[in-house]
Amino acid sequence: MKASLILAALITGTTLVHAAAQGADDVGAREIGPKEEGARAEQQPRPWTERPPVDPALLVEKATQEPFTEPNDRPLFPGLPPTAPVQRQPTPREVPPEGQVLEQRPAVNPTQQPAFPGQTRAVAVRTTTSIEEKVVARGLSHPWSLAFMPDGRMLVTEKSGTLRIVTPQGEVSAPVGNVPPVLFAGDCGLLAVLVDPDFATNRLIYLSFIGYRPEGHALMVVRGRLSDDDGAIEGITQLVTLPAFTGINHYAGGMVIGHDGKLYLGTSEWITDETRIAAQLPASPMGKILRINRDGSIPHDNPYANVSGAEPRVWSIGHRDPEGLALDPKTGGLWISDHGPQGGDEIDRVEPGRNYGWPLVAYGKRYDGGLLGGGRTQFPGTEQPAYYWDPAIAPAGITFYTGDRVPEWQGNLFVSALGGRHLARLVMVDGKVTGEERLLLTNNQRVRDVKQAPDGTLWVLTDDADGRLIRLAPRG
Repeated sequence: MKASLILAALITGTTLVHAAAQGADDVGAREIGPKEEGARAEQQPRPWTERPPVDPALLVEKATQEPFTEPNDRPLFPGLPPTAPVQRQPTPREVPPEGQVLEQRPAVNPTQQPAFPGQTRAVAVRTTTSIEEKVVARGLSHPWSLAFMPDGRMLVTEKSGTLRIVTPQGEVSAPVGNVPPVLFAGDCGLLAVLVDPDFATNRLIYLSFIGYRPEGHALMVVRGRLSDDDGAIEGITQLVTLPAFTGINHYAGGMVIGHDGKLYLGTSEWITDETRIAAQLPASPMGKILRINRDGSIPHDNPYANVSGAEPRVWSIGHRDPEGLALDPKTGGLWISDHGPQGGDEIDRVEPGRNYGWPLVAYGKRYDGGLLGGGRTQFPGTEQPAYYWDPAIAPAGITFYTGDRVPEWQGNLFVSALGGRHLARLVMVDGKVTGEERLLLTNNQRVRDVKQAPDGTLWVLTDDADGRLIRLAPRG
């Protein structure tokens, strides 16, 4: 029965994908009248609903209207530790000589081959500039994300539900008030924070988190104003509330504001065999990159905005658990990090309307050692990752370096490695990885996020009960 449902869903999803491509062509080919364009721009955020002909057995209960429902008389997960252990092969602390392949461990799935040269196992490179790794602040509770304000101070989320302000000197504020209640368990908690491009005048910030729902809990995004005294968030508006679920793993939640002024959000497929097919269904918001206006409304030029039965917020499909989102400094294009199975973590260059394959294709293996899709790594109509790791490193936050403090880093992509317990530096040439370096190996903590400061230094968060904020800059 399950197999027939999945087959029906794939047929439906494929039909919608073709319809989406045709719809995108139609939008580009015909002129949109002022009245029609204005009506689309005024679309308001609305709860996701199941849309036929997708079989509801493959989907989850729809979200309800109440944005923040706190638990009343029962703990959802009694006795559950706040963070689940990550089972990964430990990354070696010793690095091979420059010019040799960096990854020396055997592949989890040695029968698979990359689709093109340089797609995995890049050669080792080393930064020639002498870099100081300075721990600026300690004692952060599983920090997840940081965002710079115009004055150089940072907003930092703690996964346990606290938002703090940290100065470049390491002074950590008291908790910012009025943060919505969050579920803190496994992959759930307070996740990404963004500063509005016009923060200097409007003081708006954005938060993604796992909030309580009557049916369980769900990934949410809100926008609010940081008060003039930095003490609280005011005027909170709900922008996104996804379907409710009861598991605690795979919620993604990475965000970025594009050069087009739109907000991009990564969503996951909840990891289970029953739910992961939703990543291929355009009618579902799960396993996707979503694109919305900063007020939560739906851009009329989204690839699925005019496709009957499709989720209009969808920008791309076929993702597993994208936590890191960043913008290419040359093109403004979107790049993401996506957690794969064992030996299938990847970096993707995301284009609108494209299908990135999950779970039809994957590098690596299941956690139980089985194969996904018979070990298939290519499938018609799906995109290849720009780069993947086997063994996996559990990639989280990512950023491109655009500063001038370390000229040899310009254009490089930095990737936080949770399972790898390091910061990966990828040397990029025309969108391809030509070299890889592992930084912060001596800290031996899960690396969660990385951002560039206005002054060209890099700042890193480690995911630990005694989480660190680390500054990377040239010595002297």
